[in-house]
Order: sequence, then C-alpha cells, then structure tokens
Amino acid sequence: MTATATDKTTARTATTAPAVTTATSVTTATSAAPSAPTATSAAAAAERTGARTPEAADLISNARERIDALDDRIIGLIQERMAVSAVIQKERIASGGRRVNLAREMEILTHYREALGKPGTALAMTLLELCRGKI
Repeated sequence: MTATATDKTTARTATTAPAVTTATSVTTATSAAPSAPTATSAAAAAERTGARTPEAADLISNARERIDALDDRIIGLIQERMAVSAVIQKERIASGGRRVNLAREMEILTHYREALGKPGTALAMTLLELCRGKI
C-alpha cells in the first residue's frame, strides 16, 4: 500500500514537472524576443504573481512551483495515511473492537495542536475524518 501511494505521488509530480518546465521555457523564449515583448512578458508575470518587479515575479513563480511539489507530496502522504488507517480499522473490527479508538484520536489532536497551534487541531480533525470517514 505504501508503494502505491508513493507511486501516485511520483507520477503526479512527474506529470506536474513538465508543465512547469514548459511554462518556464515559454517565458524564457518570450524574454529572448525584442524589448517590447519583454515588457509584455514582465507585465504578464507581474499580473500572475502580484509582484511589481520581474525579479520578484520570478522568485514568486519559483516558490509557487516548490509549493505545488510540496502539496503533491503532502497529498501522497495523506493517501498513504488513509491506507494504513484502513488496515488498522479492518483489524480492529475483525477482532471485535470498535471502528474508532477515541483515546488514540485525542493523542493525535493533542500532537497536532502542540506542533501547529489551534489550526493544527482543525487539520488533525480533517485528517481523522479522511482516514476514518464520518462517524
């Protein structure tokens, strides 16, 4: 199950990477054109990123690419977590236990709150809901 989630993440990242490279190539090709298209390209980049300078637009674009890659990794990890939770639930139910272990869920909520503050609790609740479904 772990390999499947990792493979999905790798495949998704691989799919995302060429699109980013293509966008960069287009920007580079436009920048190599005469000065008028360069101003248009800079204006488009500024509009896309909200930046006021080409340097800031470039930095923001690169940072957004990194965020997209991180998001793909996070999604892959959540999918992996969901698969592991399904195994745990299946075994717990098969052994005569309940589907949900509230004491364990409280540990998870506390862990996220301590690491991320109050919003961490909401994030943990969302993860728990994804992994166990609604009660």
